[in-house]
Amino acid sequence: MTISDTRPASGTAFQSAATRLLDVGGTAFAYRELGPPTGVPLVMLNHWGAVLDNFDPRIVDGLASRHRVIAIDYRGIGRSGGTAPLTVAEMAQDTIALIRAMGVGRVDLLGFSLGGFVAQQVVLDAPDLVRRLILTGTGPAGGRGIDRVGRVSGPLIAKGLLTRRDPKYYLFFTASARGRQAANDFLHRLKERTSDRDRPASPGAFLRQLKAITSWGRQAPQDLSGIRIPVLIANGDSDIMVPTPNSADLAHRIPNATLVIYDDAGHGGIFQYHAEFVAEALAFLSS
Repeated sequence: MTISDTRPASGTAFQSAATRLLDVGGTAFAYRELGPPTGVPLVMLNHWGAVLDNFDPRIVDGLASRHRVIAIDYRGIGRSGGTAPLTVAEMAQDTIALIRAMGVGRVDLLGFSLGGFVAQQVVLDAPDLVRRLILTGTGPAGGRGIDRVGRVSGPLIAKGLLTRRDPKYYLFFTASARGRQAANDFLHRLKERTSDRDRPASPGAFLRQLKAITSWGRQAPQDLSGIRIPVLIANGDSDIMVPTPNSADLAHRIPNATLVIYDDAGHGGIFQYHAEFVAEALAFLSS
């Protein structure tokens, strides 16, 4: 069931949070909302090809224990209408318009991977909109290896198809025993929701987002020194999709940044260390 409403879903777990739609300039954007109805909302932006069901429920529920959390689908993804943008800048403008349409004055912003690209652009385009920023598994415009995401991911996506595994098993986690167990646990969590699941991203939207990612990787570096809000940056020490040195680069270039690197972890380091990450994020948001 899809509900056209903006009321907070207080007291609801992400597993059962209703999928809601909000019309923004003639396009319906899908989102799920939970947590307490007061305070600064935390808006969550997800990775390449991700829909609402790709948010880790342990992270969402953990953050929603103290904060109003709003997880969104990008334009043209999942149940959101329209066509997926070809640039990160367009995704950022969509995100700004959606937040403003929700009638909130300021937000905290959490971006994972592609979501981290979008989150940076949101802060640069609308600096008064964001109070605190969390960047995970991500990197700056023009960052090392970002324009090679398609070439790195392609063989592992094919391997996933051949082995009948979700490609995230190979893309997000290391090949160690600990990494493989974390992958299995994460993928199991993504299946916990059994009703009112989101629509998978279409192949066309998936490819359009890849073009946006590639363009971000080839873009000229941005001046991040003007980002003066507190920023938490987290990644695994062995990210092959958005190479880990990009996280250190962000932390070096953003004045008020804190960097957390997880041991024996890949692109999905925050999923492998979800309990630790939630504790770090809650402390950061309340400090």
